[in-house]
Amino acid sequence: MGFGTEGVAVSEYNDRVIAEFRTNNGYVREAGDYGNQLLILHSVGARSGRPRVNPVMGIRDRRGWLIAASAGGAATDPAWAHNLRAHPTVEIEHAVTGGITREPVRARELDGGEYEEAWHRFTRRSSMFDRYRRDAGDRRIPVFALTPAD
Repeated sequence: MGFGTEGVAVSEYNDRVIAEFRTNNGYVREAGDYGNQLLILHSVGARSGRPRVNPVMGIRDRRGWLIAASAGGAATDPAWAHNLRAHPTVEIEHAVTGGITREPVRARELDGGEYEEAWHRFTRRSSMFDRYRRDAGDRRIPVFALTPAD
């Protein structure tokens, strides 16, 4: 099991972040003030087929959102990245004026120039992403585009 901030188990940390998100209409101050940049990702387990819920930082894009599977710079991708590859049609919760909405999206892993452009947006948003890339070693941190599902 991984750990979030201050040695708290990741699942416990995620539960706190999700609760704050829902209590504050999508605004989260936990771990460095996510503000309204947080998404709640509802995916399906790649192997288990069970519903999974994870908070992820999102960057608004032209057609949807970008999310980076940084896992805090871990040497392996987070489980939710594998889930998106296996089952790319998912749902997200995100802040809207006056509350939270939930919508179906389709995830697509980025590569080439599209990846580099998206990754640059993450490093501009927070220097922590530069550290995550260094800490991840040989692992290329995946970036996914989430666009409205048809």
